[in-house]
Amino acid sequence: MKEALAVGNDSGGRGRPREARPSLRSEEQHDLDLEEALALVRDRAVGGGEPSSTATSKHHARHNATPWPQARAVAERAARSVPRREPVDVPLDGALGLVLAAPLTALTDLPSFDTSAMDGWAVAGPGPWAVREEGVLAGHAEPTPLDDGEAVRIATGARIPPDTTAVLRSEHGHTDDKGRLHAALPPTLGSARAGGTATVAHGQDIRPRGQECHADDQLLPPSTQVTPAVLGLAAAAGYDILSVLPRPRVEVLVLGDELLTEGLPRDGLIRDALGPMLPPWLRALGADVVAVRRLGDDAEALYRAVTSSTADLIVTTGGTAAGPVDHVHPTLRRVGAELLVDGVKVRPGHPMLLARTREDQHLVGLPGNPLAAVSGLLTLAEPLLRTLAGRLAPEPYTLPLKDSAHGHPYDTRLIPVAVRADHAVPLHYNGPAMLRGIAAADALAVVPPGGAHPGEELELLDLPWGLAG
Repeated sequence: MKEALAVGNDSGGRGRPREARPSLRSEEQHDLDLEEALALVRDRAVGGGEPSSTATSKHHARHNATPWPQARAVAERAARSVPRREPVDVPLDGALGLVLAAPLTALTDLPSFDTSAMDGWAVAGPGPWAVREEGVLAGHAEPTPLDDGEAVRIATGARIPPDTTAVLRSEHGHTDDKGRLHAALPPTLGSARAGGTATVAHGQDIRPRGQECHADDQLLPPSTQVTPAVLGLAAAAGYDILSVLPRPRVEVLVLGDELLTEGLPRDGLIRDALGPMLPPWLRALGADVVAVRRLGDDAEALYRAVTSSTADLIVTTGGTAAGPVDHVHPTLRRVGAELLVDGVKVRPGHPMLLARTREDQHLVGLPGNPLAAVSGLLTLAEPLLRTLAGRLAPEPYTLPLKDSAHGHPYDTRLIPVAVRADHAVPLHYNGPAMLRGIAAADALAVVPPGGAHPGEELELLDLPWGLAG
């Protein structure tokens, strides 16, 4: 094979030139390229030098498609051009997965009073100590002060009595036959006094007021995604309501007369894989899927659906190429949409598109093949939805490949991989119409033009539920 040199930003978005590498093109891709080239030659020979419309459209799409990293950047910029959506106030139990619209500021000191970090005894002054009969439990009002030489049983989280010196853990104390408490500290925790008696370090096992934060401290910045831990922190800091950005509203339009919604494939019909797959995937990306509509290959139905939709994003499946029933492009022209991305230099999924249908609405056209649709989802829909939702972009990261990955001669390629320890393992069954590989994957690896060798570091795109990262 000839040496292929990839330059510029075709390294999966990391922005550094790639060294020359042997081309790792698959035989299948080689056959496809050869078939397209022969079609152009035949059309010129038969048609007086002018290629057919089909060959011309393929040739035009190849040379006018947007490079993969730039397509993702265009989608992100498109979302930033949308008028800002107003924050909403939601109770804690409704905020999971949303994004903070304002900083999370402490409403009180944490802890709000001195508390015991351990079960044991609150002690005052040096020991041994006389033990009071009553104990101090969590949730009770402020206990009475301790005098020097006194101790009182205390529970974890209970309020520290005034004038307490330290808390002596249960396992570090014992009482004698007169009921007096003695410290029996390990050498690392105690210091010997005259006479051989151990003493407790001042402040030991006491959580002082404001140890974690003080009132008005910023706990988390805006754009932080609300996780279970964020909910816990907000509750501890005194919040009942959070100000968050609303989820982007998405409508899914499933196109194609050949799709079945149940049963086995039959009579040239196939099961619809995208209808069940896309809504939960879009929800995992932060969207509120308001409708899934099956339109078949009906151009008028598609036009009515697009013009009547109130969603922030319309996602269509199939119909983005130039076939006899590919109605997405004509519909976009009919509604006066602005085409922002018309084809992407990525495999699978290169016929994907992004259009602005209104000032506050976009349409992402996904290819009909399932893995190609996943490619379009992560290339165009993910950055757009992430930006609309106010989420921060994930830090890009790389892992070395366990095995070689075939590449396209001039396009980026996205392949399913499993993350095993510190390597990414390319998975089989990664053709445009296949889901078997992605169903077992943790991420998609960004393979540069020409392919990648074992040990080469590649950028990974985490799946929303993946194990990687």
